[in-house]
Amino acid sequence: MKKSMQSIIITAAAAVLMGAALTACAGSPDTVLPDPDSGSTAPGTTAVNPRNDAQNASAAAGISPSESGRTSDKSLTQKTYTVGIGQFASHGSLDNCREGFLLGLSQEGITEGQNLTVLYENSQTDGGIASQIVSNFAARDVDLICAIATPMAQSAYGAGRKQDIPVIYTAVTDPVAAELARADGTPVGEITGTSDKLPVAKQLQMIRAILPDAGTLGILFTTSEVNSLAAIEEYKASAPAYGFEIVAMGISSTADIPLAADSLLQKADCVTNLTDNTVVASLPVILDKASQKNIPVFGSEIEQVKMGCLAAMGLDYTDLGIQTGKMAAAVLKGEKRACEMNFQVIEEAAFYCNTKAAENLGITIPDELTASARERFTEIMQ
Repeated sequence: MKKSMQSIIITAAAAVLMGAALTACAGSPDTVLPDPDSGSTAPGTTAVNPRNDAQNASAAAGISPSESGRTSDKSLTQKTYTVGIGQFASHGSLDNCREGFLLGLSQEGITEGQNLTVLYENSQTDGGIASQIVSNFAARDVDLICAIATPMAQSAYGAGRKQDIPVIYTAVTDPVAAELARADGTPVGEITGTSDKLPVAKQLQMIRAILPDAGTLGILFTTSEVNSLAAIEEYKASAPAYGFEIVAMGISSTADIPLAADSLLQKADCVTNLTDNTVVASLPVILDKASQKNIPVFGSEIEQVKMGCLAAMGLDYTDLGIQTGKMAAAVLKGEKRACEMNFQVIEEAAFYCNTKAAENLGITIPDELTASARERFTEIMQ
């Protein structure tokens, strides 16, 4: 009997101690543990529910799921970003796009080395490599892909939509023809960006002012670049109004350019470049052949004029990149989804000329054009 009473006392003491321990773990007596499925908590407490962490963080930041675009925990809660930049070719205008893109992001508070990691790859005008690049970006689960030039943008959209990764493109001449946007400018999916559509009428007007007697205008273009096909059609439609006949010659690869250039220069009084990536990447070859025949070559943007093209009514690709970077920042911050933004076009075209190229060709650029030039170059960049 005595031994039984001792057991009862020990058991009661253990119960008291266990109750005290539970009270210490649970907090105050009126604290209610949250239901993991309800997402609710009692006043003054914080629920820990791994499935709802992303939504809670998003709500605290004032970002709704519809505004954030991607729904993964990573994209909604992070304060740092990883962006994959895929560039289709190596030449000055596309390099300027990339630099401008990073500058545009930085102006919006997203800066490489601080809260931004950049993965950069260049396909060197190879469509197969472009597809590999964006597939690698998708495998690394980047927060956004920046695609520079039309072929890269088309590849990026194919890879990005499978992984729910937004794509922001730049230097895409005709997003509608590239099937990246609808006729009204709205995106076909989580993809948008900026167009470098050529000011064809202004270019033709400028060429006519410089070369009043020219009749045939030659254009080299890559048959696989949708951007070039669209530009060729616009040139053909607009040229008669300025007294030009268009002589267009298609190529399929860089290896075709020397022979194609020789053939074109036998038929044309002057040549104008598009924003054709394969052709522009081989511009020094074309300029050298044209200079031997004293045939002027016109560019489509500032970098081509620096390299020796006579003149251009073109865009500033750094400005284009900045505009693109700002669009990307809005997507990364969850302020907008890519599918909510129509593609944008820089409307203004500026006149650029190279007085050294003019001197070499024995051509005088009209005073009214030189007076309006945004930039004049007095030497040819090698």
